[in-house]
Amino acid sequence: MAGIAASDADVVALLMRQHGDIRNLFDEVERTSGDERRDAFRRLVRLLAVHETAEEEVVRPFTRSNVPGGEQVVEDRLTEEREAKEVLSRLDGMDTDDPKFLTELLALRLDVMAHARAEERYEFIHIRRHADQDRLASMASALKAAEAMAPTHPHPGTESAAKNIALGPVAAVVDRDDESAPDDGGDGEDG
Repeated sequence: MAGIAASDADVVALLMRQHGDIRNLFDEVERTSGDERRDAFRRLVRLLAVHETAEEEVVRPFTRSNVPGGEQVVEDRLTEEREAKEVLSRLDGMDTDDPKFLTELLALRLDVMAHARAEERYEFIHIRRHADQDRLASMASALKAAEAMAPTHPHPGTESAAKNIALGPVAAVVDRDDESAPDDGGDGEDG
């Protein structure tokens, strides 16, 4: 347990671990079917939505003001996130056993993995260079707090800290309320 706690005290290590978790969940969704696939996909949607929202609230403002060329780095990442949220939102409404689902999922996976590599190359390396250990730890704490309040489903168009802070808590309550509602066996679309 100490290894997890130590990595969670560094925002870059925490985000890198989450990137690994995301890759593993994509693998699980692809290799399963039926209820198992639906469950794995729900976990993937939740992790992606929470992860991206927290990055938008904690990491992007730091990058924007502390990394050389940070404004463009942030704009590039936000564009990638918006596109991924749109695909994820489409997938979130599909039946995971629909033959088109895996094709769409693969496209999403390629986009998400390219986005993660871009974050690691153009953002995370610079965060390490421009933040001391105390700042990395405080950002990790802020990231965990943001994740606790983040929506658990994609909301395209909220790719900024201000929009996330304004809309995130409301969306999070609605998302979490939907998750706790009994499954009526319907198609998952409430309207």
